[in-house]
Amino acid sequence: MFSIFSGRSGRIAAFSAIVLLSGCVSPAERIANKEDHLAAAGFAFRPADTAQRQAMLNKLPPHRFVRRVHGDQVFYVYADPTICDCLYVGDQKAYGAYQQYRQQQAIADEQQEAAQDYQDASWNWGGWGMMGPGWTGWNPAWGNWDPGMGYYANGW
Repeated sequence: MFSIFSGRSGRIAAFSAIVLLSGCVSPAERIANKEDHLAAAGFAFRPADTAQRQAMLNKLPPHRFVRRVHGDQVFYVYADPTICDCLYVGDQKAYGAYQQYRQQQAIADEQQEAAQDYQDASWNWGGWGMMGPGWTGWNPAWGNWDPGMGYYANGW
């Protein structure tokens, strides 16, 4: 292994680098991940394997849903000209399943962020000293505040 990763501090640096790099996701990986979820939700994969299909694919906005009505049915089309050169086509049920997954993922992400906010219970605010007049601090909504700037308007 590399000499910079020897010893305890080197192992910590190597571990930190791995953790930081694992959070990096390229746009291509993000799109591919989205397409995996589209397929799992019931969207059908349609390759643009003819000149006519390719021309039609190029007319659609990339990586966006487009709503299409065909007869009395509503379909959702997701065009990917960069990764798979294809369309994903789904009905309302598939689109609803995909949106439900996205909502569940957003809730899970929000819960993860909240857990990260409160993970260090040993944090000691005392080392930072007082946070204003008294430990409780001061807020204009608590009273003793003149909207006309009273004391401050008279030039301190």
